[in-house]
Amino acid sequence: MPLTQAPLIPVRAALLACFLASPALAAIPDAADYQLANTEAGNYLAAIIASSDRDAGAASVYFREALREDPRNLDLIERAFAATLVSGDVEDAYGLADRLAARDSTNSLARLALAVRAFSNGQYAGARAQLTAGDAGKARDVTSLLLTGWAYAGAGDLRRALASVDKISDPSVAVFRDYHAALIADALGDPVEALRRFKLAYARDSQTLRLSDAYARFLARHNDVAGARKVYADFSARSPDHPVVKAALAALDAGKPIAPIVSTPRQGAAEALYGLGSAGTRQGDELASLIYLRLALALRPDHEFAAISVANLLSDMKRGNEAISAYLAVPKTSPLAESAEIQAAIEYDGLAQTAKGVDLMKQVVADYPADPEAWSAYGTLQRSAKDFAGAAKSYDHAISLLPKPDKAHWVLYYFRGIAYERIHQWPKAEADFKEALKLYPDQPLVLNYLGYSWVDKGENLDEALRMLQRAVDLKPTDGYIVDSLGWANYKLGHYEEATRDLERAVDLKPIDPVVNDHLGDAYWRVGRKTEAHFQWNHARDFGPEPEDLPKILLKIKDGLAPPPPAVAPGAAAKAAPSPEPTKTGG
Repeated sequence: MPLTQAPLIPVRAALLACFLASPALAAIPDAADYQLANTEAGNYLAAIIASSDRDAGAASVYFREALREDPRNLDLIERAFAATLVSGDVEDAYGLADRLAARDSTNSLARLALAVRAFSNGQYAGARAQLTAGDAGKARDVTSLLLTGWAYAGAGDLRRALASVDKISDPSVAVFRDYHAALIADALGDPVEALRRFKLAYARDSQTLRLSDAYARFLARHNDVAGARKVYADFSARSPDHPVVKAALAALDAGKPIAPIVSTPRQGAAEALYGLGSAGTRQGDELASLIYLRLALALRPDHEFAAISVANLLSDMKRGNEAISAYLAVPKTSPLAESAEIQAAIEYDGLAQTAKGVDLMKQVVADYPADPEAWSAYGTLQRSAKDFAGAAKSYDHAISLLPKPDKAHWVLYYFRGIAYERIHQWPKAEADFKEALKLYPDQPLVLNYLGYSWVDKGENLDEALRMLQRAVDLKPTDGYIVDSLGWANYKLGHYEEATRDLERAVDLKPIDPVVNDHLGDAYWRVGRKTEAHFQWNHARDFGPEPEDLPKILLKIKDGLAPPPPAVAPGAAAKAAPSPEPTKTGG
């Protein structure tokens, strides 16, 4: 839900310093997996180091171990509680919340956790008591008001439930208020009030999937299938082919009932926590987001959107292994399962475990053989594994499944063209690059790849240079595209122009071995031989491809041989052989 200004329950400054942007772990930490220190100070120091490394699981173990030695230390209780909650060990976090609330009755985060435990046990009066105690009761913030509303709903008291939610007066969260009022009224059997509130929320924001889906489901269950289809159609006009919408429409087509998003107060509380966690993600408050999302999943482990949100946070934080586990935790029955598995495969690739990603994608395309996106993702993983022949076949399959290619599908032809070019099937590659440009004229990546390839082959030189210059005009800060233009000028014997372009490319990509190697060659040709050796040494030190390193070392030792005659634009002669060009997207 769009809740960009909603206040979250505050987290103490000490904990922010310790865990800002810390990821929630996918597995509950076990002390047996860690090397514990023999002293409280040693475990405390280990916890601080783990926190700075964004390892909330290790921090949880070490803080709790330090707490054994000093069980009344309020700071340790607070840090251990937060770390344990962020790491996903919610059951142990509840126990620490009890200790923390006993020592510091104003701690709103502890009260929130204890309210969630009460919801889990169906103790709605107990949940209300926690939400009105300490700072939470004084603040009466969005969190406590929403959850109090759902606690009254648990007692079957619609009047008080709506009255609590309606205390949210901030216009920036009016959509969120009316959305939950609608869910509460629907759950307690008041369809008239539910419809009124859904209409209010939807009138303010018809672009949020969760609200659109909930509203459409309500309409369909109350015999307005046409209205439900229109809500889905309006959303699809902005975001085509979303799997949640496709699944709902398929159920409507088959005459199957579609369940409400929320059926119980426990699920309603989980929905509120998920929405607050999502809002924190947009505000950049990763710690609060992870806490809310973890609590949402504690109440509703099958909340697919909360699971995806946790996984996306972990991915953004470069916590690949945890992200993979989170993506794969999305229930297989969810319409989002396929996308989650694709993202997990991409994470494997990012961790240099491409073979695992390819294996996962094999299963994905077996499970979803008619989905072009699955085949496209499979092809991308195959390209990363340098299986270009397999990638070409996967992209070919993806294209064959398209009813009619449009602008959005240029990338399939582009990637298939790259695969064909790498297996030396240039006529097919060239045709694909041209088709990509028909679908998306002036696409800079395609202009770059096709233009450079023509220069490399000594073909269509005038058009190739125009393409590369146009690509640079469109993406002037893309170092690889600037490098392509410079290298094209180099191969055509335009060494002064090449030097200027390649100096810009190195400014944009200072540690790329290929770009530095190219600039070294250009410097040599214009007589700046000391600077040439300097750039080649950089190229050597920045980790070039194994096949390029011997060529670089030979240049460092002997320099370059005299240049071939320059190739003028429009000439049919082939340009001189050179190292592999920099081609983005390959």
